[in-house]
Amino acid sequence: MQMSHLIRVLLSRPQSQLHARRSLTTSVTFHKNKGLENENHPLTRTLNVLKNDMKKVRDFFLPNNWTSKGTETTETSTLNNNEKRFEGEKGNSSDDVFQTHCDVLVIGGGGVGSSVAFWLKEKARDGLNVVVVERDPTYVRASTVLSVGGLRQQFSLPENIQMSLFGAEFIRGIKDYLGDVELNFTPHGYLTLASEQGAETLKRNSRLQNELGARNELLNASQLKNKFPWISTEGIVLGCHGLEQEGWFDPWALLMGYRRKAKELGAHFVHGEVVNFEFEEHSEVIIHGNTEGDYQALDKVVIQMPDGERRSVKFAICVVAAGAHSGEVAKLARIGAGRGLLQMPLPVEPRKRYVYVINSQGENAPGLCTPLTIDPDGTYFRRDGLAGNYLCGRSPNSDQEPATDNLDVDHSYFETDVWPTLARRCKAFESAKVVSSWAGYYEYNVYDENGIIGPHPYYNNLLIATGFSGHGIQHTPAVGRAICELIIDGRFRTIDLTRLSFDRIIIDRPMLETNIV
Repeated sequence: MQMSHLIRVLLSRPQSQLHARRSLTTSVTFHKNKGLENENHPLTRTLNVLKNDMKKVRDFFLPNNWTSKGTETTETSTLNNNEKRFEGEKGNSSDDVFQTHCDVLVIGGGGVGSSVAFWLKEKARDGLNVVVVERDPTYVRASTVLSVGGLRQQFSLPENIQMSLFGAEFIRGIKDYLGDVELNFTPHGYLTLASEQGAETLKRNSRLQNELGARNELLNASQLKNKFPWISTEGIVLGCHGLEQEGWFDPWALLMGYRRKAKELGAHFVHGEVVNFEFEEHSEVIIHGNTEGDYQALDKVVIQMPDGERRSVKFAICVVAAGAHSGEVAKLARIGAGRGLLQMPLPVEPRKRYVYVINSQGENAPGLCTPLTIDPDGTYFRRDGLAGNYLCGRSPNSDQEPATDNLDVDHSYFETDVWPTLARRCKAFESAKVVSSWAGYYEYNVYDENGIIGPHPYYNNLLIATGFSGHGIQHTPAVGRAICELIIDGRFRTIDLTRLSFDRIIIDRPMLETNIV
C-alpha cells in the first residue's frame, strides 16, 4: 500500500473513530479446550478477583462476628490463595513473584515507565496488575539519572509548557504524591538568551508561556547586565528569565520515589530484557491495509532474565517506555518492518550527550542564585554547589554526532565547542578547568525532536511514551498521568496530548519544539 493512501485514510477518519481508538479494553477469548477449570485463565482470574472484592465489601459493612445461614464465620472462612490474587510463578527475585499474566506491562523502568506504574497503581490499586520490565535496575546508563534534572516552562509548544507546569506542581507537592522524597529542588530559574535573529521568537514564546500560567520576564541587554553583572551581552539583544517554578532537582531521587511508591502500591518490577513479542491471530479484526483475517495482535513479551533464562508474560496492554532504546523495542513488534500502518518505524534512537563539571575561581563569577543560562548557540551552564563548580554542555551539530556504542567523554569537544562560548559570555570562565564529566543518552526523536505519547495506530493494545529528546525527566509526572488516563478512562482528561501521538508521523505533521537544549 502506498503511504500517501494511508495518510488520506487517517486524515479522513471521523473524529468519533479517533476517540474510539483511544479507548483500550481487555478482551477475553474463551476456548473450548481451555475452560474455567484452568485457574490461570484470564476469565477465571477475573471472577476470583470479583469474588474477593465482594468479600471485602461485606467485611467492611458487616460486624466481624456476622454469619448467615449456611455460611461460615468470617474468622473461620478462608479463601484459596489463587482466589485472593494470581500468584504466578516464583522467579529469581526474593521479594517478588514472577507474573506470567498481567493487565498492563510497561517496557522500561526509567522515569517515564516508573511514573506510568505509579499513576496506574495510585488510581486503580488492586484493580490492575502492573508489571514493569527494566533491564538495568542499577540505572548506571539510564538517561533519567544522567540528566541535569532541569525544570522549565520555556518551551514553544503549549503541550510542553502545560506538562512542565504540572511537573512543577508535582514537585512542589512531592510528599503528597510519593511520600518522603527529597528532590533538593533549586528554584533559580532559567535564562534563555537571544540574538537579533531569535528575539521575536523569544518574545512570542514568552507571551504564550505566561498566558498558560508560567511567570517569566523579558530583559533587554542593559537590563540583563544590571541583573546579572557577570554576563557579557555581546551579540545578545534579549533574554527570558523564569521567575517561578523553574530550576533543577535530583532526578535519581525522583526515579527512586516513583519506583518505591509503585512497588508499595503493588506494581511488580522485573529485572530482565524484552527480546521478543509473541502474537495471537485475531481473524475477526480488520485493519485498513491488511488482507481480511490476517491481523495479529500483540499477546506476550519474551523476557531474558539475568541468568539467561527466557520467560514470557501475557498482557492486555503494553506500554513502550524504553527511552533511547524504544526504537529497537518497537522493531520487535514489527513496527517499521511490516506493511500498511506497520511500515513506519518508531523514530527514536540514542544520541550521546556530554556534561562537563568545571570550576572557576575567577573574579565576578556567576553567584549562587544564577539561573541555568542558555546561549543562542545552545551552550548552557548552571551553578553546582558552593565550591565554584558549574555544570555545562552543548548538543552537537548533526554532522558531529558521536558514536553511541559507549559512554566515553570527548574532552576535546569541550575545548573546541563549549569553552569558547562560556568564556565569551562570562569572563570568569576564561580560566575554568574541567574537574569531572559524564555522558548520557538522549532518547532522540529524529522526526521532530518531541515526545511521542499515545496509542499506536495499528495495535489496539500498544501505547507509546518516548522520544522526549532531552526534556523528558521534567515531563515524567504529566506523561505517566496521561498514559494512565488513556488506559483507565480511554482518553486524555487533564492535558490534551493528542497532537503528540504516533499519527502525526504517518500523516507527516511534525510538532517542532524550538526550545530544545
